[in-house]
Amino acid sequence: MSDNTSDAPPPPPNQDDPAPQAPKSGSMSLGAFFGALALYAVYVLGTMAQGPYAWSATFLSIPAPFIPIALYLAVAIVLAVRRRTSRLGTGLLIGLGAFLLLGGGLCVTFLAQVRA
Repeated sequence: MSDNTSDAPPPPPNQDDPAPQAPKSGSMSLGAFFGALALYAVYVLGTMAQGPYAWSATFLSIPAPFIPIALYLAVAIVLAVRRRTSRLGTGLLIGLGAFLLLGGGLCVTFLAQVRA
């Protein structure tokens, strides 16, 4: 057992090789804002539309409200997994959460005001 106690400071880190930086393309805040806004637009226009754009009583009447969310979620996950667009995809996922939180609150508020 030898005690190797030297008063020399540890060598400085190598300044020639900086740590690789992650690419910073896309914006989380813009993705969250425009993602939630797009989902609100789809659902407001989908419930107010008349004619061929309305969610009608076809065979897709039950899953129709979930199709836009499923497509949005698939696109957001693909963007979040890719290295170049990970910030935008993360913002879109945050926007989906904001949409669900605020949309659920609006729905509950509307249903609470309707008295049968």
